[in-house]
Amino acid sequence: MINERITLIREMLNLSQRELAEELQISKSTYARWETGEKIIPLTHLVDLCNLSNRSLDYVLGLNNDRSITNNKLKIDSQLIGNKLKKLRIKNNESQEEIADFLQCTQSVISEYENGITLIQTSFLLQLCNKYNISADTLLS
Repeated sequence: MINERITLIREMLNLSQRELAEELQISKSTYARWETGEKIIPLTHLVDLCNLSNRSLDYVLGLNNDRSITNNKLKIDSQLIGNKLKKLRIKNNESQEEIADFLQCTQSVISEYENGITLIQTSFLLQLCNKYNISADTLLS
């Protein structure tokens, strides 16, 4: 789904893969792998794409189908995101181990996310948004 949305956004921007890759300051081959679904776009680049295209993170992730233009610029703040993830987990009475099991990773990875040491992976963010029925835009803002 993400790969289809980023392809659609590139086409709406009327850019080639090479041109969009240049805008995102990455190689064309890296971008091409995101469009084919071979690799998942890292959250930092996903946010850059959302800001460049004025589309919501929820739209690009496939959490909604609202294509409307947004002027809300997203920025990455791993501490803020980590705090929100922790509050979300606690609100749902789950342990780091339970979330780690759900995401098929280790408890230490969840701890690093919650403490803002490591930025959450795009695929994990999407899984948590679906699990808790929460907006990715809300988690990042």
